[in-house]
Amino acid sequence: MTLMENISEVTEFILVGLTDALELQVPLFLIFTLIYFITLLGNLGMIVLILLDFRLHTPMYFFLSNLSLVDCVYASAVTPKVMVGLLTGNKIISYSMCAAQTFFFVALAIIENFLLAWMAFDRHAAVCKPLHYTTTMTSTVCALLVTSSYICGLLQSSIHVALTFHLSFCHSNVVNHFFCDIPPLLALSCSDINTNQIVLFTLTACNVFFTLLVILNSYLFIFIAILRMHSAEGQKKAFATCASHLTTVSIFYGTIIFMYLQPTSSHSMDTDKMASVFYTMIIPMLNPLVYSLRNKDVKSAFKKVVENAKLSLGLNF
Repeated sequence: MTLMENISEVTEFILVGLTDALELQVPLFLIFTLIYFITLLGNLGMIVLILLDFRLHTPMYFFLSNLSLVDCVYASAVTPKVMVGLLTGNKIISYSMCAAQTFFFVALAIIENFLLAWMAFDRHAAVCKPLHYTTTMTSTVCALLVTSSYICGLLQSSIHVALTFHLSFCHSNVVNHFFCDIPPLLALSCSDINTNQIVLFTLTACNVFFTLLVILNSYLFIFIAILRMHSAEGQKKAFATCASHLTTVSIFYGTIIFMYLQPTSSHSMDTDKMASVFYTMIIPMLNPLVYSLRNKDVKSAFKKVVENAKLSLGLNF
């Protein structure tokens, strides 16, 4: 079936959203607006701080700046449309916009998936091999790791979108979700979706397995290095940092595994929607806090920017 034939069948989709309860529309709109504002402020602020302070021009913050950029676009691919639907009640999305939303959402999720792994690898190099850190995490290596993340994300997303929107959606155009995601779209198709399911499961499984292997292997050696430290205070701080990182990683990978590494027939869309809120809205908001705002270097850079702003404005308080 050609793309033009498919468009003649369905020209738009209707997103069911999170809830039909009218009394919850405004409260949810206010909550998601606040979350989106904090997400943009935190992530864009982090990028600006890293650009302005030369002390943050290190591999760790290079990865963080890319993570912040991805989180900004990632949240923007989903949250604004949800906010419009809650405020106006307009839950219609065009065929092309649905395809675009799916493409950016999937691509950015995969990119973030790999960035989290490279960040763990960077911490492994810094903690376990500090004397070789500068020769291991060179600017070329960092650039290659980040570039590979973007290439994998864009390539795999193109495959998923091409396969998904090549299907015939002749049964219905009502998507039981608050954004255009692959599982609820597959549920609408009257075409054979076996190939789509196999590709979705295989690529997701490979991504999760590889990146989790990098993360778990990195942290295994980090924990071993921490246990060998003589300073109890140093151990406590290092464990706290690892726990925060692993908490966010657990939420991110837990929801991905829950959403995509199961057969479509076993999906409960209502449960999936609740899980999706975490990795589309909550995690992009939390990432600047978990990875950066608790960091002394970032706090110092923020204070420096504030002081410089006061001086430039002639304020002395």
